[in-house]
Amino acid sequence: MISEILKVENLTVRFEVKRGGGWTKKSYLYAVDDVSFTVKKGKTLAIVGESGSGKTTAALAVARLVNAQSGSVLLDGQDILQKQSEDLRKIRQKVQFIFQDPYSSLNPRKRAEAIVREPLDSLSSKSTDEKAQIVDELFEAVGLRPEQKRLFPHQFSGGQRQRIGIARALATQPKLIICDEPVSALDVAVQAQILNLLHKLQKEFELTYLFISHDLGVVQHMSDSIAVMYMGKVVEFADRLSLFKNPQHPYTRALLSAVPTVNRTKRAEQKRILIPGDPPDPVNLPSGCRFANRCPIAKPVCNISEPKLESIANGHRTACHFVKATKSALHSLG
Repeated sequence: MISEILKVENLTVRFEVKRGGGWTKKSYLYAVDDVSFTVKKGKTLAIVGESGSGKTTAALAVARLVNAQSGSVLLDGQDILQKQSEDLRKIRQKVQFIFQDPYSSLNPRKRAEAIVREPLDSLSSKSTDEKAQIVDELFEAVGLRPEQKRLFPHQFSGGQRQRIGIARALATQPKLIICDEPVSALDVAVQAQILNLLHKLQKEFELTYLFISHDLGVVQHMSDSIAVMYMGKVVEFADRLSLFKNPQHPYTRALLSAVPTVNRTKRAEQKRILIPGDPPDPVNLPSGCRFANRCPIAKPVCNISEPKLESIANGHRTACHFVKATKSALHSLG
């Protein structure tokens, strides 16, 4: 039985927003609002959604790179949010990040070997020789040559820089690696190389990924399960096959309708579902469903009552008052 290595429960992250003078009431932007999900050991959970959905903020909160106001983040049964000082330092060895932009995430003044060794220098007590051996092994694992250790970031291509970032993330043998849009800044051909590398490393080292992306084509290739976020909320959670074959939430169906395909038959049958209007004000959110003002099947109850994320099948959960009506209503559009 595959155990859950990460369990996030009721995670909330808010940011204070200053409006007007000093006497005005404080306002808050709820970037992540009461979000829960799990990631199984050796598997990949993808969090998808448009810009501003809260997916990256949720990942940053899991890694303790932004402060959460409430909730719990259990990694191997330990609540990361409750750790402080030395305990937090130890837990950071278990959670590492692969950042979006390989051009800005590497220190331009450090050589490649020093960049990869950096987590070991700050988080481990290994000897100099042990660190050097680990760096050598990581360079080989990510497909970089030994002589490239002495080069600076500007001497590498974008894909090679991301390989350095991946090697750095692996240095402390983490339990969880958070991939924040790891290929979005790369050319399409290089994207495929990096995704295949991540797959290879996952099998070789039994890695667990929390994969953040807005690209559903990439997500379909990488994920085992998927959480769809909208305006700080998870609106659908399912395994990859269930979500792509039978999406239930109107927002998920609209996102999937925009995924391009090279299959001519599927392309001819595919109907693009447009999402009208704009998202609600994130500082002044509606009391009901946050997607109601853009939803093609919304009814008065949607503006009053917020739907809960409830199970509709084995492991498939959706936050919609009218799940059964979704499919037929959306097919009638256009």
